Amino acid sequence: MNTTTQTTPKTKYLNPYVGGVLLGLVLIAANFVAGRGLGASGAAKSAVVAAVETVAPDHAQNATFYSEYLESHDGKPLNAWLVYQMLGVIVGAFLSGVLFKRLKFKVEHSPKITSKKRIILAIAGGVLFGFGSQLGRGCTSGSALSGMAVLSFGGFISMAAIFGTGFALAYFFRKNWI
Repeated sequence: MNTTTQTTPKTKYLNPYVGGVLLGLVLIAANFVAGRGLGASGAAKSAVVAAVETVAPDHAQNATFYSEYLESHDGKPLNAWLVYQMLGVIVGAFLSGVLFKRLKFKVEHSPKITSKKRIILAIAGGVLFGFGSQLGRGCTSGSALSGMAVLSFGGFISMAAIFGTGFALAYFFRKNWI
């Protein structure tokens, strides 16, 4: 009886416990260096304000939301440290993919749906989460992780709400991924 086994190359990932400790150290460093925690939604907000200012400068000056943000950033919304943080995350993820040979340009999805539907659902989910992060005064990293790092009750509530809602709604959307 001839049995051949094919071995697939093992993908290198960071140990999740080490990753958690490193994330905690980054949160501590951010609070120590910048006096505040991390947050991706702040960078997205800076990008939106910069885009509105470029496309419709009169609207940006007259609308309270945009004008207050522009004023607090000396008229340069893209010169915020959170923007540089997000650029670092994007560059770091790209380098990690290249170095560990995991960089692939493909759309991963269930065989039950098309790539187009997967992309539409991902964009819709991202937009909804973006609006929610503004209503909740921060995203998962800003409101929940950074909030919990300083033992903020709101941080714990944010984390419970984000993951609780995800868990509650997963049943209705699972057919798109399983």
